[in-house]
Amino acid sequence: MQNLSRDLAFADDFISATLVENVADYDVADAVVVNISPSPMVTGDEHPAIVPAWKSTWLKGGRIRSAERAAIIKVVNPTNLGGCMFRGWDWLGNRIRSFPRDTPLYISAQDEIGTVTLDPRVFTNERARAETPQVFTLKLNLWWSPGDTDCFIHNEHPFLETHTQIHGLGRMQKFKTRDAATLYEDVVMPIGYSHDPFCRVAGENQWTYPWHRYYADTDSVWLAVELHP
Repeated sequence: MQNLSRDLAFADDFISATLVENVADYDVADAVVVNISPSPMVTGDEHPAIVPAWKSTWLKGGRIRSAERAAIIKVVNPTNLGGCMFRGWDWLGNRIRSFPRDTPLYISAQDEIGTVTLDPRVFTNERARAETPQVFTLKLNLWWSPGDTDCFIHNEHPFLETHTQIHGLGRMQKFKTRDAATLYEDVVMPIGYSHDPFCRVAGENQWTYPWHRYYADTDSVWLAVELHP
């Protein structure tokens, strides 16, 4: 069945968030569209375009011609958006005891949206063709921080991940050590942009990450796409 859709767990009066599967000729008035699959997404009408696997675009009166699975997300009411902590979002310090007590970083409810089969080294761009495919569970959640927030330098994740900017302007940054002065790569994240994965495959269900962080230049909402083995 085509265009199977439902609200994602973090949809509310402030953020429109829809998951659509088996997508065909699906019109999007104004939203960030994220290709949540290892296959290309095709957009457009007279002049079709490709959105690669795990990448995204910002459609305004556009159309998804075909896709396996897409997340369609937009901040529809930015006024008092920062009150997300009163709408069920959690401050990260409640989950990580060592998290800086003065960092306003909040996480939405997480939505487990199904499984996907892929070669992790294809996901990390370490090889072009699948050789060792495996099944991953897909999980999505949003993050929110106000402008000029350092969202904590870290290098450990038990999953593969990438991020998409939904609202505002931020950066994904890499560091040589857990020290902001050792910054060596700065990836600007405008609305509708998804960065390439930072992780590398170190073995079976083992990934390495550089020291990295998200930095919110303005009030920002961004999507985390997690692939759990």
